Amino acid sequence: MGGTLKFIKIKIKRAVMHSGWSASARFIVICKNHSISESVMKNVENKVTGNRKGLVNEQRRRLLQRSLIASGVLAVGPGLWGCTTQGSPRSAKPLALKKKVSNIPNLAGTLHEVVVENDPNTRMMVPRGFSVREVARTGQRAYAGSDYVWHALPDGGATFPMDDGGWVYVSNSEVGDWRQGGVGALRFNAQGEVVDSYAICTGTTNNCAGGPTPWGTWLTCEEIDEGLVYECDPTGRQLAVPAPLLGVFKHEAAAVDPGHRHSYLTEDTEDGNFYRFVPEHYPEGGRADLSKGWLEVAVVTGDDPLQTRPVQWQTVPNPVPRLGGEDPERRELPTRKQVADAERFDGGEGCWYHEGMVYFTTKGDNRVWALDTNANTLDLIYDKQSDQAFNPGIDDVDNLVVSAGGDVLVAEDGSEMRLVVVGADITPFELVNVVGQRDSEICGPAFSPDGERLYFSSQKGYTGDHTDGRIYELRGPFFVDAG
Repeated sequence: MGGTLKFIKIKIKRAVMHSGWSASARFIVICKNHSISESVMKNVENKVTGNRKGLVNEQRRRLLQRSLIASGVLAVGPGLWGCTTQGSPRSAKPLALKKKVSNIPNLAGTLHEVVVENDPNTRMMVPRGFSVREVARTGQRAYAGSDYVWHALPDGGATFPMDDGGWVYVSNSEVGDWRQGGVGALRFNAQGEVVDSYAICTGTTNNCAGGPTPWGTWLTCEEIDEGLVYECDPTGRQLAVPAPLLGVFKHEAAAVDPGHRHSYLTEDTEDGNFYRFVPEHYPEGGRADLSKGWLEVAVVTGDDPLQTRPVQWQTVPNPVPRLGGEDPERRELPTRKQVADAERFDGGEGCWYHEGMVYFTTKGDNRVWALDTNANTLDLIYDKQSDQAFNPGIDDVDNLVVSAGGDVLVAEDGSEMRLVVVGADITPFELVNVVGQRDSEICGPAFSPDGERLYFSSQKGYTGDHTDGRIYELRGPFFVDAG
């Protein structure tokens, strides 16, 4: 992230001032300017106003409480407020890491069974010297003083630093019933204690994964045919804002490259595209304007995925096609079919940016890809079919996260409940293996801002049911002194 990082103080008064109908009004303008279908427009406007109705009273009632917890100051970037100051007040690599190096490559083969600290019935295989605790469970209050009951089917997640030294972990809800999904948040203090829990987005559907932005917001993605991306405030003080120009399709995850100022997007369908959004306005040290710009798809040269292949980008003619409605004559060509030469990816899943590289996964063929954003080249860093060194291979690769040290961790949505470390120059190895929850899946891996804690969810717990989701925190020596 270029430039000098700046802090932005958002006070209670400002939060109240911005509690109006700007999100809905802004979306209506976008729709009119870009000929978005009436059905999509109506659905999203309903979602926005539904967000407001479901959140505004709670926000006003709890505004003072949260502000006191945060000491009245936030360490998120300008996010939804449209400021032009530096996006993230904390470096992607915490200052403390300058004298440390990643210990993750040294953890191969060190797994042993531990009991989850506050749940004696749950066991996990984790590296020696590490411990696990449960921080949230579906149907229960993660914080006694909160009215928020933790959501079902927790999925993609990320963390955001707060100015008091604490942080927020956001978690999608992959509930597929119409407008029953959304995003919840856990607020931690500097000691790592949960001090609040609340909703940051409601009235959306099948929120699968997403991605953090450099300016301190969360992009949550709907995994439905008419799915949209919503920009969310991790503190819950601002309403979620739809970003339709990031495409109408079966979204999975997103990742933002602050250097080239592009947002990358995966599509969870067997013939999906890999996209990037190019904003018209993204000032140095500021935030991207997601309401103006154009959507592109990757066109890859060459047929051998085991070779480094060049990537070109072509503009999607209509990123917001009409896909629903009763009249088949009015339906328009889906986003993924508008560019004939676009590369087809079999079930796009997790997506994460780190130091000039965008990593993403495809579940249909169990592959992990690496896009070099400087050279515009594409490489495979894991392929179950060609990699015989790691057996059994990863079934149904899903969410992924990259540590501050550059370690790529992949969650498994298959027969195992594992987080696996992969890379072009390492033999894959297990970092976490959840015992006895084979009917679930691991989702939402995300490191705390200081890199010392790893959060992830078991989406369906022991029962394999949507009512049994859990959020875990793994602590241990992720770093060692450089010497």
